[in-house]
Amino acid sequence: MTILIESDEHKALREAVASFAKGRSGTADNKTLWREAAKLGYIGVNLPEEYGGGGGGIAELSLVLEELGTAGCPLLMMIVSPAICGTVIARFGTDAQKREWLPALADGSRLMAFGITEPDAGSNSHRITTTARRDEASGDWLLTGRKVFVSGVDIADATLIVGRTEDSRTGSLKPCLFIVPRDAPGFTRRPIDMELHAVEKQFELVLDDVRLPADALVGDEDAGLLQLFAGLNPERIMTAAFAIGMGRYALGKAIAYARERTVWKTPIGAHQAIAHPLAQAHIDLELARLMMQKAAQLYDAGDDAGAGEAANMAKYAAGEACVKAVDQSVHTLGGNGLTREFGLASLITASRVARIAPVSREMILNYVSHQTLGLPKSY
Repeated sequence: MTILIESDEHKALREAVASFAKGRSGTADNKTLWREAAKLGYIGVNLPEEYGGGGGGIAELSLVLEELGTAGCPLLMMIVSPAICGTVIARFGTDAQKREWLPALADGSRLMAFGITEPDAGSNSHRITTTARRDEASGDWLLTGRKVFVSGVDIADATLIVGRTEDSRTGSLKPCLFIVPRDAPGFTRRPIDMELHAVEKQFELVLDDVRLPADALVGDEDAGLLQLFAGLNPERIMTAAFAIGMGRYALGKAIAYARERTVWKTPIGAHQAIAHPLAQAHIDLELARLMMQKAAQLYDAGDDAGAGEAANMAKYAAGEACVKAVDQSVHTLGGNGLTREFGLASLITASRVARIAPVSREMILNYVSHQTLGLPKSY
């Protein structure tokens, strides 16, 4: 049974992370923040204890990211390194892959990026053209293709690449996951010039016959979508946490301003035109958090199908709530909302990311209409 009332352990974790993150807003030194958070066990809280992790799940990891975001110092790579890559390796990796990667991902000494999106595939993962073929003589894999909008490749030790191999029985292509070291010959990156200003940069990747040993394949070659969605559901849940944290951060700034800013006789927060939209934004964020917690609990309980629906809904709800909270917060501050001093204007662009990535709100509506409501597809 899914219980959405936080346990005492979760409340204590939330308080501890909030205390740790307090006063760190605006810091550009994410490397130090990452290292210090990892030392306290926050980065690897979801990874198995036998490999140095906290033995928790996505419920705990999403809580950590939400509180970091609420304090104004979110760590985007938490979505990628421990949540996607760490989860996939913990569930499907070989013993050797687990020994090599999980302790280092847990203690923050190594990071892993994740590459799935392609220039011509977008939301349609069935059109992925990055292919992996066997070198029959050596048993090595050869990967060829391109990826775009891959976060943090410059600071990651390796990238978990989604490629496709040919099924010898049917001749059709099936998705597989490969660990590609950052210095692998033929593996090159180019930064994408983003209008969005973030510590973590976005990259386009080119794989030109990148040769990998046989053990670079994660899990079973025939598992296909099972392994892929083992990483994508946590990605959606963690993106929801990222968005909720951002929304709470913006709302906190607006509430503090509305309590103090006095134009006539009372603070502007006493006026319903200011107070009600902020109250609505808070309600929307709380509702999104409930769905995020449900999705995390379902995923951690092993219900991949139930978690898939809830994770998509949580990501949708959190993205919408975040955009509205940021917009209303900027509006509450008026001209001050566009100044560097208050640090809200940059969130106007950043909040849109939660509507777009890792899957657009329209594709989530497609998922719900087809999978939940049973309506026919238009494509």
